[in-house]
Amino acid sequence: MSLLRVTSPHASGLKKVSQVMRDVLLATIPGILVMTWFFGPGTLINLILGGSVALAVEYGVMALRGRDPRVAISDLSVLVTATLLCIALPPYAPWWLIVIGVLTAVLLGKQVFGGLGYNPFNPAMVGYVVLLISFPVQMSSWAVPRELGAVPGIAEALQRVFLPGSIDALTGATPLDLLRQNTGLLFDDLMKTRPELSGWAGVGWFEVNLAFLAGGLWLLYRRVFTWHAPIAMLATLALCALMGFDGGSSQSGGSALFHLFSGASMFAAFFIITDPVSSAVSNRGRLIFGALIGLLVYLIRVLGNYPDAVAFAVLILNFCAPFIDHYTQPTVYGTRKQTP
Repeated sequence: MSLLRVTSPHASGLKKVSQVMRDVLLATIPGILVMTWFFGPGTLINLILGGSVALAVEYGVMALRGRDPRVAISDLSVLVTATLLCIALPPYAPWWLIVIGVLTAVLLGKQVFGGLGYNPFNPAMVGYVVLLISFPVQMSSWAVPRELGAVPGIAEALQRVFLPGSIDALTGATPLDLLRQNTGLLFDDLMKTRPELSGWAGVGWFEVNLAFLAGGLWLLYRRVFTWHAPIAMLATLALCALMGFDGGSSQSGGSALFHLFSGASMFAAFFIITDPVSSAVSNRGRLIFGALIGLLVYLIRVLGNYPDAVAFAVLILNFCAPFIDHYTQPTVYGTRKQTP
C-alpha cells in the first residue's frame, strides 16, 4: 500500500494550505485599511509591487527546479510572505527597497531551504532584517500619520515610491523611537508633550494594532492556529512592561498598554510568530516560544539600539525552535516518559 507523502505545514481543521493562506490574507485587510487611512496609499503600493515581484520570482524559481510553477503559486504562500513583509515596511519605501526585500524573503528565506515547509526561519522576517541592517535610513523613514500632517494622494504616493528624490517626503519618528530617545521627561509628560504620542499608544498606532488584533482573533476563530504562542507573547510583553514601568520615570520602559498597542506587537503576535513551519510544534512548546519572543521584544526595545525588535526576536527563536521541540515533545499515547 502506498502512503501519501506530505510535508509541513500541517493545517489543523483545514485541508488545503491555500485555504489557510487565504484566511491569513483576508485577516490582514482590517490592518491594511487602517494603515491606509492614517498613513495614505503607500502601504497599498508596497503590497501591489511586492506581491507582483514575489509571484514572478516564485514562478521562475519553481520552473527552474522542474516543478509546476502554477501549483506553487496557487497555494498563496509566497503572496502571504510578500504581504507580511510589505506591511512591515514603511509606507512610500523606495521601489528598489521593496524589490530587494521580497527577493531576499523568497530566495534566501524560503527557496534556498527547499520551499514551503522546509524553511527554518520566517521568510518575511529574513527579508525585513536584511533590509533593516543594510538600509537603516530608508527603513526608519515612516510617514507622518493623518492627524499630524497631510496624507499624499495616489499620484504623489507613486512619485515618492518610484522617484524618491524628486519630492520631499514628510516623515516622523514612531512612538517607539520617541520612547527610546527620551532622556529627561517622565513617561506621562512625554506622552502629553509630543503630539505623535497623543492617544493611548501614539496617533494611528493604537488603531492599527487594534485592527490587527481583530484580524488575529478571526484567525483564532477559524482555527488557523492555536492561542498559545500569541497569548504567551502578549502576556510576557505586558508583564515585562509592568515590571519595568517604575511609576513612569524618565528611565521607564513604557507602560504595558503602550507596548501592547505600539509598533508591531499585535501584527507579530497573530501573523508572524504563528507561522506553522518555523515555530514550535507542541502547545507547551508554543507557550515557551511565544513567551521568549515577548521577553526579547521588550528587552531589545528598552535596552537595544533598535526601537522595535520583533524581527530579531522571531529569528532568534526560530533558531531555538528545534531545541524547544526536543524538550517539549508529548509522550506517545500508551507510554510513559522514562526518567534517567
